[in-house]
Amino acid sequence: MATCSMNHTASDAPAGTVSFRTVLFSMVVLWATYFVLTTLRSSLVLDFDIQFALGWRRLMVMVAGILLTLVLWFLLRLFDNSPLWLKISAAIALALPVALAIGQVNYWVFRDMSPALDQAYAQKMNLNLRRDESGNLLVEVPARRNDATPQAGGEDTQSVIIEPAESSSDFWRKLLDVALGRYFLLLAWASTYFALLAGVQARAAQAREEQFRSAAKAAELLSLRYQVNPHFLFNTLNSLSALVMTGRADRAEMMIQTISRFYRHSLANEPTSDVALKDEFDLQKLYLDIEAVRFPTRLVCVFDLPEELEEARVPGMILQPLVENSVKYAVSPVSRKITIIIAAREEFDRLVITVSDDGPGVPHGAAHGFGIGLANVRDRLEARFGPDIGFSSAAVPGGYRSEIRIPLSRPVSQQVNRHA
Repeated sequence: MATCSMNHTASDAPAGTVSFRTVLFSMVVLWATYFVLTTLRSSLVLDFDIQFALGWRRLMVMVAGILLTLVLWFLLRLFDNSPLWLKISAAIALALPVALAIGQVNYWVFRDMSPALDQAYAQKMNLNLRRDESGNLLVEVPARRNDATPQAGGEDTQSVIIEPAESSSDFWRKLLDVALGRYFLLLAWASTYFALLAGVQARAAQAREEQFRSAAKAAELLSLRYQVNPHFLFNTLNSLSALVMTGRADRAEMMIQTISRFYRHSLANEPTSDVALKDEFDLQKLYLDIEAVRFPTRLVCVFDLPEELEEARVPGMILQPLVENSVKYAVSPVSRKITIIIAAREEFDRLVITVSDDGPGVPHGAAHGFGIGLANVRDRLEARFGPDIGFSSAAVPGGYRSEIRIPLSRPVSQQVNRHA
């Protein structure tokens, strides 16, 4: 039983989900931007010498914001595979309590800064500010008579409330005001997360589609390749039977040995993999050796393979149906010598392979079996190379000729040596 394993790193995310590293990075960027913008606004609006105290508190709010946004992410992950409308609804609903929590943290962190801000403002404006026992913010101003004129000497003052003590309703109003700003910030991050998720899921779907396409293509190639072997075996067994029945045991034994070498050679490679052109030519030599046992005086074979093309890659047994057709429809029906030529050449960075004979062409009544072999070759070439192929097979003056044109592919080592 075969087993398959796949290595994953700790940072890898399952297919179709955004990795934790990407999510955390988006949160840090969001809250860092918030920190920078609020710091710039504070330094421009509040020209006080308390920016450091405000800055480290603002940094605490930023860290708390990142942690609470992580909580929001853990909740939104539950809806990763849900419809878009449900994702949006979940973000709108779940971001609100998280925003309130961030607003509460903001209140706790900056609560002790109110007296310092009051004093800094009083010093800048030369005012006398204080808070009474009830928490009201008071300012001392010169006392005025009923006629609205200040008293002489300006020594008498009176306290005026400029900010009443914070009530429960004031607390919630301020909290909601802060939370509302953070709420839209969280919705903006949720939109970014959904966009990242859509991209990841689209890439995962594309990868699955490529896997399915590759698997279908491999299955198609495998099916087409396996169509060749039974057809060849049927023909060779018929030939072997004819030799045995006519008492030519020595030739039958020679054919059996050659058949054994042929199948050992043809089954040595992966059925869907490409093979060297030299190996494909050698395989056809073995096949024609088998047929030469049947036609010792009629079959003449010529192989023309340039040395520089020996390692060119072709689908395994791609020439088999073409050579079989030449034997069946050129050699078998006549009594004279027939020459089968298998040749290869390079033209404009394409590999051209021809199988030709000087037989009678295509005899009448041979269209069915003849066409099956040719269709198999064409289908295998298109499954392997797509539409970028050329394939023709037709009678020519003085015989029959099949031609294959495919992209010229060599092993990587040979390509490097060629361009060195």
